[in-house]
Amino acid sequence: MSVLPRGLTVRRDAGLYGYERALRRAGLDPIAGVDEAGRGACAGPLVAAAVVLPEGSRGEVPGLADSKLLTPLARQRCYDQVLRRALAWSVVVVEPEECDRMGMHVANVEALRRALARLDVRPSYALTDGFPVDGLEVPGLAIWKGDRVAGCIAAASVIAKVTRDRIMTDMHDTYPEYDFATHKGYITSVHTAALAEHGPCPVHRRRFVNVRRVEAAVGQNGYDEDNRSVLEAEDAR
Repeated sequence: MSVLPRGLTVRRDAGLYGYERALRRAGLDPIAGVDEAGRGACAGPLVAAAVVLPEGSRGEVPGLADSKLLTPLARQRCYDQVLRRALAWSVVVVEPEECDRMGMHVANVEALRRALARLDVRPSYALTDGFPVDGLEVPGLAIWKGDRVAGCIAAASVIAKVTRDRIMTDMHDTYPEYDFATHKGYITSVHTAALAEHGPCPVHRRRFVNVRRVEAAVGQNGYDEDNRSVLEAEDAR
């Protein structure tokens, strides 16, 4: 389901852990939060995470917020705290090729399902950010901007974001001409200029219009590892 259990309400001023407290009062525990990072990027993987925080003060992570609102240093501190405090957590990485094959929405839903399924602790309820996720095998609720109003979703967003940022920084070492360490594969003016100059590389997502447009303009079938100027050969994938 994607509604709160009958008779259960959460006040708007209940704070970051209000949903978890309300669900526990209804006898639903453990509670998992699930979120993703990288859905809007045109390069690199999609990363999903699931987190189960404990009840009480141990489950209240100092400084926790939506990962997009935190500085890199604050995110890292929250990441370390979440790993230290969580009853269970998991991460799923969906590679660009799989994102292209399934399409971003399907890949996103599948990644969230996988992350929840990999938890060592089976939750009684799941909170997801933004939209309902079918097939979670437990009841759940989709919360608009959930990473700003539910602690377990915010924790999952931090784990997903930090994990993906590390992956993109590592990709920068392989493809330095795209500056992945700075923009993490999202569409920025710097990334757009690099795409125009070098064409897409193997970790770009061909489902994205801007990537397809440059790919067509390059007019090549192969990505040359020597001059790093054209696309990876389709028949070599």
